[in-house]
Amino acid sequence: MLDLQTTTRPPTKHSTATMSRKRTRSRSEDNIYGQSKIQSLNLSFCDAALFSEDEGARKNLEQCDYSIKITKEMAERGESPRPIRVYADGAFDLFHQGHARILLQAKNCFPNVYLIVGVCSDKTLHRLKGRTVMDEEERYNAVRHCRYVDEVLRDAPWEHSEAFIAAHKIDFVAHDDIPYPSEDTEDIYAPLKKKGMFIATQRTEGVSTSDIVARIVRHYDVYARRNLARGYSAKELNISYLREKKFKFQNKMESLKDKSKELLGSIGERKDDIINKWEEKSKEFIDNFLMLFGRNRNKLKSILTGSRSRIMNAITPPGSPSRSYDDEDDDSDNEIIIEPPSKIRLT
Repeated sequence: MLDLQTTTRPPTKHSTATMSRKRTRSRSEDNIYGQSKIQSLNLSFCDAALFSEDEGARKNLEQCDYSIKITKEMAERGESPRPIRVYADGAFDLFHQGHARILLQAKNCFPNVYLIVGVCSDKTLHRLKGRTVMDEEERYNAVRHCRYVDEVLRDAPWEHSEAFIAAHKIDFVAHDDIPYPSEDTEDIYAPLKKKGMFIATQRTEGVSTSDIVARIVRHYDVYARRNLARGYSAKELNISYLREKKFKFQNKMESLKDKSKELLGSIGERKDDIINKWEEKSKEFIDNFLMLFGRNRNKLKSILTGSRSRIMNAITPPGSPSRSYDDEDDDSDNEIIIEPPSKIRLT
């Protein structure tokens, strides 16, 4: 950046502004690099959400002027004179990204939303929905540490009565648009939809607590072996002694497979070097061979012929000697007959 600077001499009628290539420090840089200190972040942004019985949550409830009724059109236009209290509820078992996205939609449905999230207790869920993986305290705290949540209501009711809505000064209820039946009605959210107090949220396809549980059940052996390798006992995993030994044996086999794959991989990496060296040696051998025999074919032919004869002699066994009839006759003529000595008679 080029700044216009005047010379240090006193200005005269002939003095003119000169261009300087030296970059001056801006005020923003003075705030950063100067003696002024950077303001620390507000620690409230790092705090977990309040529970409904906490003092801060009770103050927010008291300060809310519920006599001012906020319609959906007013909230969408951003004309609400106070924070809009939106309520969302659920089980939130195995809290996952689908839950977080629903709460994000509820938080951003209008400007200036104060999001209250109700989490049902174990007693309610086991009676109306089924067994949960996480207990209620784990589920309360999982939701409490979601960044979009301002307040958590523990032991939330399954249905929303008018008294419940008024007690918590709820302006709108956010949930997916799928009907939720109960003992008395086909959809517990139907009265809120008629009053215009319902905000429909969208589910995340392919992500749900039931899908996660089904994935674990489908690959049960894999996860059981995983936890055994991490130090869990057979009693903690609720498996028999024989099954424990089976899983441990499978873990050892998998370990051996992994080591063999690593060994084959290292051999595969060295294989290219071995092939390259073999090619270099073969080329060197061929070059030496051509230099020695390429110009003198007669010499090569004689060596090959001599080598062939030597090889044939080495691999062919010698034959037995043959005798002719003439040789047999000559031997019979020259044969000397020696008579045995006669006995001498003594007189």
